[in-house]
Amino acid sequence: MTGITPSGQQTAAAIRREAAASFSQHGYEATSLRQVAAAVGIKVGSLYNHISSKEDLLLSVMGGTMDDLFGLMEEALEGITDPLDRLSAFVRCHIRFHAERAQEVFIGNSELRSLHDDARAEITAKRRAYRRVLEDLIIDVGETGEAQVLDARLHAFSIVAIGTHVSGWYRTDGGFTLEQIIDTYTKIVLRSLDVVGADERMDALLARLS
Repeated sequence: MTGITPSGQQTAAAIRREAAASFSQHGYEATSLRQVAAAVGIKVGSLYNHISSKEDLLLSVMGGTMDDLFGLMEEALEGITDPLDRLSAFVRCHIRFHAERAQEVFIGNSELRSLHDDARAEITAKRRAYRRVLEDLIIDVGETGEAQVLDARLHAFSIVAIGTHVSGWYRTDGGFTLEQIIDTYTKIVLRSLDVVGADERMDALLARLS
């Protein structure tokens, strides 16, 4: 939408943030627009300057989450040419995002059913596009001969599931730091592809990133 002021953008971001918190805590059906408006500090009528309905708000949260994930993934891959390093960078970004944005990940997984067909198809298309990038990265590594790819699509599903799994249990005050989790899971992914010297390759990549 054009002509949105900086304050309007901040309000829209606050609406999305408070909606995500309420959807996560209470569920989509139990959340009212009045609750969201109160949390943001605006009147209910003012919400309609930014959304058309509660479902539109849910779609905004879920779609925005996927857009953020895709954008961060593209940033993570930028400038990297080696296929195995590109795959590793994708995995690291994927796990970090799901750990740090667990609330929105939960909404995406639990409330997809709450969207009507067209909105659900929009989110599904975004997810499919993201997964296809991962599949292509896996295929590229397989073609170099550095990995044993049984089925790129199933490998991709497995990696995507790791992110969902981490989002369900990761806590900042848990027994592992986020970096430990990211490093170990990335090595697990490379080992699952039978990458020769997977741990050493990962350690070398970390050394270059540090």
